[in-house]
Amino acid sequence: MKELMRTNDPTLIAFAKALLQGEGIDCFEMDVNMSVLEGSIGVLPRRVLVHRKDYFSAAAVLRDNDIPVSENAR
Repeated sequence: MKELMRTNDPTLIAFAKALLQGEGIDCFEMDVNMSVLEGSIGVLPRRVLVHRKDYFSAAAVLRDNDIPVSENAR
């Protein structure tokens, strides 16, 4: 798995996941429980991961929809 994006915005994550699923790209959201533990004040970002083989396509889908791809993932 490779990190595709990292954000504190839950609506952006939902949109990105919907776009990826629409393209048939499996993704996994990390750190959901950590953000709940910190009280949902948005301090800890959540990450969206994809399979390495799908990374290039997934990054293109996000960029085409003006969603930033994580700098750590490049």
